[in-house]
Amino acid sequence: MVQRRWFVAWGWVYRPVTWQAFVLVLLATVFCVQVFWAVDRHSHSVSDTLYGIFPYVVPCLMVLNWAASKTSGGAAA
Repeated sequence: MVQRRWFVAWGWVYRPVTWQAFVLVLLATVFCVQVFWAVDRHSHSVSDTLYGIFPYVVPCLMVLNWAASKTSGGAAA
């Protein structure tokens, strides 16, 4: 079975090349933005906002990076 690459390596990150990849990136972006708005609404400082979004944004980006690495067609790890 031929597997189509959703992402291609682009330096240290991955660039989306199919509509499925763009949907994943869009969903991650929408999630991170809504988390930022929800946390920032109740924050009193920049550090409050950063500490508040960290536990949501970092795992989201890690999962996106994992998905990109698995669908980039690179060497199997």
